[in-house]
Amino acid sequence: MRKTLFFIPFVFFLVLGAIFYLQLGKNTQYMPSALVGNKVPDFKLVSLTTDQLVTQNDLPSRPYLINFWGTWCPACHLEHPFLIELADQGIPILGIDYKDNKSRAEQWLAQKGNPYESVLMDEMGHFGVDMGVTGAPETFVVDGSGLIVYRHQGVINTENWPVIKGYLK
Repeated sequence: MRKTLFFIPFVFFLVLGAIFYLQLGKNTQYMPSALVGNKVPDFKLVSLTTDQLVTQNDLPSRPYLINFWGTWCPACHLEHPFLIELADQGIPILGIDYKDNKSRAEQWLAQKGNPYESVLMDEMGHFGVDMGVTGAPETFVVDGSGLIVYRHQGVINTENWPVIKGYLK
């Protein structure tokens, strides 16, 4: 019985080693989304610029990006100039001001420029939860029929844009 107890830590170590070995080479940045292949969830949000209520029925009928951002988000500050470049290239972007304050969002866009065709306020983060957002910035690619085809967590930049652009067709 006593000899058996000596083997328990060894067996535990082997199991733990096997688990770690199986994880080698996996993409740790990949973040699956249950919404890929589904329509954008129902929502009712207020437009930052017009104060009008916007629903999923008002979304574009062509491919576009949905970008969750916030003035409180350091990574969003890094991403913003690239979003301006994309907008200048004609890439349609719907901005979701996530868990933020309207006056700060207006001030940010006035100072930094507005790459968004429309900006919707998600002050309480309910739409973000419905979309599975884990933090800002987070961007979704939506096709012309309203299906979410790709999710990108983190900053969009010149390095990852080619992959994201491939889904924007």
